[in-house]
Amino acid sequence: MGYFLQAVVSTEPVLRTVAGSVEGAWVVPLGQHLSLLPMTDELFDAVTAAGGGELAGFWKVPAGFADIVATCSAGGPIAYVEADYFGGSGTQSAQVWAGGETVLGPLHSASEEPAPADGSPISQALRRLGAVKGEHFDEFDAIGLGRHRDTDDWLPSPS
Repeated sequence: MGYFLQAVVSTEPVLRTVAGSVEGAWVVPLGQHLSLLPMTDELFDAVTAAGGGELAGFWKVPAGFADIVATCSAGGPIAYVEADYFGGSGTQSAQVWAGGETVLGPLHSASEEPAPADGSPISQALRRLGAVKGEHFDEFDAIGLGRHRDTDDWLPSPS
């Protein structure tokens, strides 16, 4: 079983600021007062800034997107996360902004590397957003990200 996740995670009000009026931008509630904004093709195209900076190590981040999320992080911490796994092998990446600055990352890990002592990049990012592991395996599991492992499988098709 594989999963592919490219998304912004924060509180709903912060994500609504990122999404703006982009048709095809979906803010989806998760657990622990966090929400998910999948990086759909529509959102990617709408927020790409010609000549904007790139985020190293991420593969579905629009040019100039770091400036957008940094600005929106004035309203609360915000993370960009990616995961790409198939058959138990893959990669994870995450970066967190707060108050207009990068406060974590970019973090990257691959399944063939030793597990980071602080947890996976996504779990570390979620922790910075206030997620608590509790009795769950990790923060990813605790907020219910597992329900959203492949955006194409659960996101409504654009009309």
